[in-house]
Amino acid sequence: MLRKLVWNSLTEADRRSLINRGLDDIIPEGLRESIVTLIDDVRVRGDAAVCDALARFDRIEVRPDRLRASDAEFAAASGQLAPSVLAAIDDMIEHLHRFNSELRKRSENWGFETEPGLWVGEKITPISSAGLFCPSGKASYPSVIAQLGTPAVVAGVPEIAVVVPPAPGTDGAIDPAVLVVCERLGIRNVFRVNGPAGIAALGFGTETIPKVRKIVGPGSPAVTCAQVEMQRHGVVTMMVLGPTESLVIADHTADPVRLAADLLIEAEHGTDSCTVLITTSAALVEATDAELERQIAGLPAARAEAARASLGVNGGCVLVDSLGIAASVANQFASEHLQLAVDPAVEDEVLDLIVNAGEILVGQHTPFSAANFVIGCPASLPTSGFAHVSSGITVETFLKRTAVAKADLRAARRMAPSVIALAEHEGFPAHAAALRLRQEG
Repeated sequence: MLRKLVWNSLTEADRRSLINRGLDDIIPEGLRESIVTLIDDVRVRGDAAVCDALARFDRIEVRPDRLRASDAEFAAASGQLAPSVLAAIDDMIEHLHRFNSELRKRSENWGFETEPGLWVGEKITPISSAGLFCPSGKASYPSVIAQLGTPAVVAGVPEIAVVVPPAPGTDGAIDPAVLVVCERLGIRNVFRVNGPAGIAALGFGTETIPKVRKIVGPGSPAVTCAQVEMQRHGVVTMMVLGPTESLVIADHTADPVRLAADLLIEAEHGTDSCTVLITTSAALVEATDAELERQIAGLPAARAEAARASLGVNGGCVLVDSLGIAASVANQFASEHLQLAVDPAVEDEVLDLIVNAGEILVGQHTPFSAANFVIGCPASLPTSGFAHVSSGITVETFLKRTAVAKADLRAARRMAPSVIALAEHEGFPAHAAALRLRQEG
């Protein structure tokens, strides 16, 4: 089941292949040209182009006056879900709210006196508007809109719009669970769209869909490409996202039954997912491999196929000599999801070594699925190595910082010689004159 690799035996080329995991293939050749054409169409024709894209790519006919989810759809949504699902949605949102509210407290206005008479600091405010993309297609993801919408609401973003592809094979139906999440969050601007066309519509604004300044949300390569292209039109978007990926560092103390179950969580997403086990124990590899075979046999055919590709082709197991080397490999990989399944006595030591990961879940009672749905930490995370330079979607994604400073005459006169010297060196006489006035006044 597991593709088995020994780190010390891999060539540099083999190591690069594992670490890079096909980053160049996130946006396939030729896709950009078609997405640019679609974006230009939405920019020119607005709602008509959005509806045409929905008919062409999703085979769903919707008139412009039906793009926005109706009050009747919101009202009916709760009644279409089991009480257990409604309770789970509330549990999920509550934990996300707690996490992001605590984080918001840590992003308050601040300032201090940097020298006598000179005060500096920052004012923290929400961005003016945000567009949230909720993926659909292979499955529906109300958890994603909760992960995106809750921090936006906690941040206090005044204008929030959601775009979501409707359920395949329907007349444009939106998953009622997505509508319930939005209603719980107070978000009523929800639109049924084709993914890339919806990204363009959020960026430009149409007759029905409002224009926003920042767009976030994971999606297909086409959606990712649309987000990248909309940056050329002045829209801020999140990091480039590739397929789902997870990595587990385990030692001889790990339970292979739980380990196999946790490896399958992200592996079942799709045949392009990547799941990696890094371990110091050859015996654990064999036990886990056998357990994977047993557990995969109980999955639906499509999920089993995805898991086999994720673990046997795209990912696999890497045997290393020490947990220090395991951490080093994990940092090079910079995975979206990372779990530590090691002796509790060394958990903190290994945790300290990990610096590149979208999330770190500690212990075998903290599976990826718990973090995806309930724990409250961000689960919309950087993939494809972007954990080297970026973070998951939290309240901070929807905040901006404005520097604030105030100087009295004493401080202005103290700074004057330095300002004048630098201004004259760079050739800006008016810069210098402003401070000379204060020296002389």
